[in-house]
Amino acid sequence: MSARSQVIVREVGLRDGLQSIDRTVDTRTKLEWLRGAYEAGIREIEVGSFVPARLMPQLADTAELVAYAKSLPGLTTSVLVPNLKGAQAALDSGAHVMLLPLSASHAHSLANLRKTPDAVVEEIGRIRALRDSSGSKCILEVGLSTAFGCTIQGQVPESEVMRLLMAVLDAGADRVGLADTVGYADPYQVKQLFEKAFAQVDDRLCCGHFHDTRGLGLANVFAAWETGIRRFDACTAGIGGCPHAPGASGNVATEDMAYLFASMGQTTGLAFEKLLALRANVAHWLEGERLYGSVWRAGLPKSMAR
Repeated sequence: MSARSQVIVREVGLRDGLQSIDRTVDTRTKLEWLRGAYEAGIREIEVGSFVPARLMPQLADTAELVAYAKSLPGLTTSVLVPNLKGAQAALDSGAHVMLLPLSASHAHSLANLRKTPDAVVEEIGRIRALRDSSGSKCILEVGLSTAFGCTIQGQVPESEVMRLLMAVLDAGADRVGLADTVGYADPYQVKQLFEKAFAQVDDRLCCGHFHDTRGLGLANVFAAWETGIRRFDACTAGIGGCPHAPGASGNVATEDMAYLFASMGQTTGLAFEKLLALRANVAHWLEGERLYGSVWRAGLPKSMAR
């Protein structure tokens, strides 16, 4: 990949962020959030997840958000789906990308999806068959979570990550990403794993997803960028997390990631003032919740052109 190619930041706050918060944000507010992210220049947004409303009422209006997102020119609409039933709902909604979660940790997979990793791979094969039979062009992207370690299992063997990467592609996934779901990764580990993954699956490796649990989120983003990754997940105000990582902070903040790449002269298409205005709105909508990030507090340096 060219060092000059544009970095794509996928906003995942409306899914990864809100599913980690007990309160249910009303649909009108979510649509305002979605619109604010779009106006800030974000062109890929994960708007929700097709999971049973009884399990996650925070995301019960995902179909409404997909419908609105599809009305915004040039916006790629992503949704997370945990199983075949969710995939059918995603196809019915017309979402552009289905993100299919697969944990590289056996213990985390059982705790999170109640299935072994290999059982999830089999489900991905069925989802691919469903997608193909429907005639849809929806992209199937697998997010390989706990790729750098697990709070339940501990170490996750690199060989298992590599095996599962190939398994999901063989099962029919279009592309894959690596995720540091619980914030265990360090930049050296990120560089090593992404380089090996690129050597094995080439440009089908498409995304990095990092949490800032131990303060290394942006350093890990940079390490992945150096290997050639040009697409990253981020959450406004750094919210989000994992239910199996108690006490952890959330994802890398969207506004901080935008600053990182702008400071290096890398194009993202994102507007700081609008990102910070959106963060202020999120702080109002989620009053009382703990938010994260740094740029909102310190602002931009005078040396940086706006």
